[in-house]
Amino acid sequence: MDLANVIQQRFSAHSFLPDPVAPEAIERILEAGRRAPSAKNRQPWRFVVIQQESYRRRIQEAAYGEPWVGQAPVIIAVCSTNIDYRMPNGQLAYPIDLSFAAAYMELQAVHEGLGCCINTTFQEDDIRELLTVPYSMRIVVLLIIGHPAEKRTGEPNRLPKSRIVSHEHW
Repeated sequence: MDLANVIQQRFSAHSFLPDPVAPEAIERILEAGRRAPSAKNRQPWRFVVIQQESYRRRIQEAAYGEPWVGQAPVIIAVCSTNIDYRMPNGQLAYPIDLSFAAAYMELQAVHEGLGCCINTTFQEDDIRELLTVPYSMRIVVLLIIGHPAEKRTGEPNRLPKSRIVSHEHW
């Protein structure tokens, strides 16, 4: 599958089958995140893989009860090790760096034939305590991964290029 096809097949899965995800697929997903670019090559990420059902259920509770969070057999907490570094343009680096890593992992999951949902709606302190993430770090996103129980139907609702692309000026 070429990259354009992987991107076109991507959708936010909100329903998962109970089938386990192959350990080799999880490793390839993690490797994709490890290879993502980061500001000054700082690689400020740590990935916590959660597969134990009791942990997934507690994370589901911390994600305001969203059913697909506990339903998926794999959750990857994408965490930052450096929340203070600012790039020369003044922006914090970690939200951008971890977004790259999460996007790479999401696309690898799709390439593996899996469904994925990037979740940013959760009570960070509850998940931090459960996973023993140090308070000097942030949990930026949760990747919810598994075999989707649904298929993408139709084209996603996206703005036309004419509304979002300009050349040489705004």
